[in-house]
Amino acid sequence: MKVIRTSTIPLSLNVLLKGQLKFLNGFFEIVGISSEGELLDEVRQREGIKTISINMERGISPVKDLISLFRLYHILKSEKPTIVHSITPKAGLLTMLAGKMAGVPIRIHTFTGLIFPTRKGFVQKILINMDRLLCTAATNIYPEGQGVKKDLMNYKITSKPLKVIANGNVNGIDLDYFSPDKISKTQKDALKKELNITESDFVFVFVGRLVGDKGINEMVKAFSQISKNPALLKPVKLLLIGPLEEELDPLTPETLQEIKNNPDILDVGFQKDVRPYFAVSDALVFPSYREGFPNVVMQAGAMELPSIVSDINGCNEIIIEDQNGIIIPVKNSEKLKTAMEKILSDTDLYHQLKTNSRPMIQSRYEQSVIWNELLKEYKTLLKENNIDV
Repeated sequence: MKVIRTSTIPLSLNVLLKGQLKFLNGFFEIVGISSEGELLDEVRQREGIKTISINMERGISPVKDLISLFRLYHILKSEKPTIVHSITPKAGLLTMLAGKMAGVPIRIHTFTGLIFPTRKGFVQKILINMDRLLCTAATNIYPEGQGVKKDLMNYKITSKPLKVIANGNVNGIDLDYFSPDKISKTQKDALKKELNITESDFVFVFVGRLVGDKGINEMVKAFSQISKNPALLKPVKLLLIGPLEEELDPLTPETLQEIKNNPDILDVGFQKDVRPYFAVSDALVFPSYREGFPNVVMQAGAMELPSIVSDINGCNEIIIEDQNGIIIPVKNSEKLKTAMEKILSDTDLYHQLKTNSRPMIQSRYEQSVIWNELLKEYKTLLKENNIDV
């Protein structure tokens, strides 16, 4: 029995669903579809599945979207899957429409994050209608977390039942891989030397794309004020891990200048393995404007780091105030600065947050739990549709 999983760009299949496709391939024939690239080849080799490349635009592009839609339709007619399951917005819309046109019996979309709540006016209306069309063509809708579910209901995106798998998140966390024990003291010492981090430094870390809606402008502003404060109790560093995207939602010139000129801001770009960087850090700062269910917050927690996060979907489900982190308002550099200073100055609070971080991830988001719940859901849907497993 064939299941096709789709995403707009191969990075999503490669990172967000790492290991899951191989697990499911033990029960079904799994095929991955996404835009072409080396990462799609990596998915094919690592997960042991067949992959097909169909280029899909992330932005709105009517002509290219129509071409992608009909390519998807022809592939689904040829492959004849029993289930198609999409993540990411554009792949979701195209896959659900093509799946309905091709007569695929079970058409699933997981909303990993919503764009429209942060948009206004005409653009918001377009995005809402696109998601409504997606849901009309789908047979089953799964929000990644309770916050996403609430937004789908509040904006009346669909009247279909909405179900969150397990405690949320599309893939859970590999606690064996994301473990402080996996990074040796020798590795940490070498990386600290390379980055010029001393034993007395308190290191804040951010992992993600360096764009405006990740809250980078506010974070750099807050950190700059802290690092230049002569009354600072201990030296600080800000470690930035992720690609700088200058086309969509670029950072302000002031932010870019500060990143370049502040010696306490360490911009190391994209890193395939973020664990060593977590291992030399003390706390995650993640002031994003919108998320579905951010993996980086779970990864940091598994690596025993407390987090400062914005009060948005996913973040405010993973982090519980003053238990494993601090929650701040969105787009508020002053509140972010206060939270960073609190973690720096209140040693007892910091150690309490750090002690709780890994156990609170382990108890709710262990990867095997998510995978088995998804497998169980597939089998339930097949049974409900009178399809023999």
